[in-house]
Amino acid sequence: MSVPLDLSYVVPVRWRDGEQRRELASYLAEIAPHCAETIVVDGSPEEVFAANAEAWGGLVTHVAPRRDEHWLMGKVSGVRTGIRLASRERVVIADDDVRYELEALRRTARLLDAHDLVRPQNYFSSLPWHARWDTARTLLNRCFGRDYPGTLAVRRSRLVAMGLYDGDVLFENLELIRTVRAHGGSDVAPLDLYVARTPPSAAHFWGQRTRQAYDDFALPLRMALWLAVVPLLAWRRRQALPATAVAIACAERGRRRARGAAFFPASSSLLAPVWVLERGVCAWLAVLQRLRFGGVRYGDSVIPVAAHSERQLRRRLERRPQPARS
Repeated sequence: MSVPLDLSYVVPVRWRDGEQRRELASYLAEIAPHCAETIVVDGSPEEVFAANAEAWGGLVTHVAPRRDEHWLMGKVSGVRTGIRLASRERVVIADDDVRYELEALRRTARLLDAHDLVRPQNYFSSLPWHARWDTARTLLNRCFGRDYPGTLAVRRSRLVAMGLYDGDVLFENLELIRTVRAHGGSDVAPLDLYVARTPPSAAHFWGQRTRQAYDDFALPLRMALWLAVVPLLAWRRRQALPATAVAIACAERGRRRARGAAFFPASSSLLAPVWVLERGVCAWLAVLQRLRFGGVRYGDSVIPVAAHSERQLRRRLERRPQPARS
């Protein structure tokens, strides 16, 4: 057996039931021996927490979030607790549906030797219809830049030095990326660092539509584009066919970048116009939620902020009291 990688693998979990328990246990049994430590921070109700502890046994360090880590975005409570507990400098943060291959994990660890944050590229390990649909979003992101995955890797010392990051935001991964940049940290996002992700259920997929559209309040130019989709189509119907062709071409370009055709189906490029139309509708639903509730509904709470801009984060850093020099 190979020597474990010198990294901490942190998985934040918060389940209402144990539907995914057996599958995650199987993955943890595979990945844990390759990591110096594996930490699952579990914010589930008592009975689910107990069943998880029994299923995972001695595979991982299984803990509840710290009592002083209470944020509107519950996942961040788990992430911040895991980072505090981690004993290694290199920390991989992964949602419970992320599935690393060993070589991708090794490469991620190597990249952390030169960068403060690593941003891999997710792809779905299986392709039900809604995963093909949602992959269109990934392809469009890849066409114009980088995607936003369900896993990030960070240098623990950098996060601790900057006071970790704000958990009262919806787009928590973007908040973490921007906070590292605002503190002068370096990040890297290789398009060819592929990490699998298991697709959600169709019901969960539908439940995420408006919430994911609300994320784009953190990306104002993109939000303006999505809000323009429906009015422009209503005004210039004759342009629907050329717009469809452009969306497909952009998605296909994203699919072919960095050997992506081996991981993303061509059908997702064809679905790009449908995804753009969906996002155009859901962007307006997100605006309505903001006007009605002051934010987007998330569980039993309302989250008003998608993510802070780097400028806001830098200003916050400038206002922070500086230690007195001797």
